Amino acid sequence: MGKVPLGEQTLYIGIDGGGTKCRARIITDDQRVLGTGVGGPANPFHGVQQTKDSIRTAAELAAQEAGLSPADMGRLIAGVGLAGVNVPSLYTVMNQWHHPFKQMFLTTDLHIACLGAHNRDEGAVMIAGTGSCGYSYVNERALFLGGHGFPIGDKGSGAWLGLEAIKAILLASDNLGPQTSLSDPIADLLQAKGVMIVDKLFGARSADYARFAIYVMDAADAGDEVAVRIVKDGATYMSDVARRLWATQPGRMSIIGGLAPRLVPWMDADIANRLSPALNQPEFGAVYFARQAMKKMLSIEPVSSFS
Repeated sequence: MGKVPLGEQTLYIGIDGGGTKCRARIITDDQRVLGTGVGGPANPFHGVQQTKDSIRTAAELAAQEAGLSPADMGRLIAGVGLAGVNVPSLYTVMNQWHHPFKQMFLTTDLHIACLGAHNRDEGAVMIAGTGSCGYSYVNERALFLGGHGFPIGDKGSGAWLGLEAIKAILLASDNLGPQTSLSDPIADLLQAKGVMIVDKLFGARSADYARFAIYVMDAADAGDEVAVRIVKDGATYMSDVARRLWATQPGRMSIIGGLAPRLVPWMDADIANRLSPALNQPEFGAVYFARQAMKKMLSIEPVSSFS
């Protein structure tokens, strides 16, 4: 049998919205990626209208790359995973949005990350990027760990590593803490030393601090005692998160995020050795979620795998 013509296929759009960017992928019913688009921040906790605009921008860019017309947006069945919608009021606001899609099914960004990582309904995932958190979904019950936001939470994340580095550098500059090889490269990046670092970072956000994480990891790998202490502290926290998640018996666990490859070697070996690679990106998890939701609506037995 030949492929079903594109015009006759159900088209899905998977959307992964976070505090830094929103990514959308248009995928056919036979699993082909037609187009990808990226928009701005999409965490409704920091702005509902901005989130809607970012979703629309990412979707329009994906549609353009796919060769679809503006009218085709109304063909798309959207799976949307957003940071912040674990807050009930924000879920309600976003779920009531008069969106441009044929259907929209909304869940959290952690849920779609988990679905994408495992291509099945159950599993666990940790995120180590600009922020950090843990999530498992087993027996239709979700467990969220961390994700409390920077600067009061997100331990083990890039932003947290950067903040800890700045604190250590300032202590060293006052001769109240050990000297560290982190001081020079971060001073060069900021073009500031001592109290002028405070001036440079006035009003800085999590992404600004996350820029320093690579310096912390490099210094730790080179044996700098201050950096080693910081990285070990963050890695121990993520190992503890993993143990809590394994207690839910998810069967499979992955860690994703830009910091993950550098952090895993510092985690407890018994945890690191049990981690499995993510099978797909969160946008694919969003499509999986939408497909399952559509099948439930149509009272069809849900498939067991995205593949």
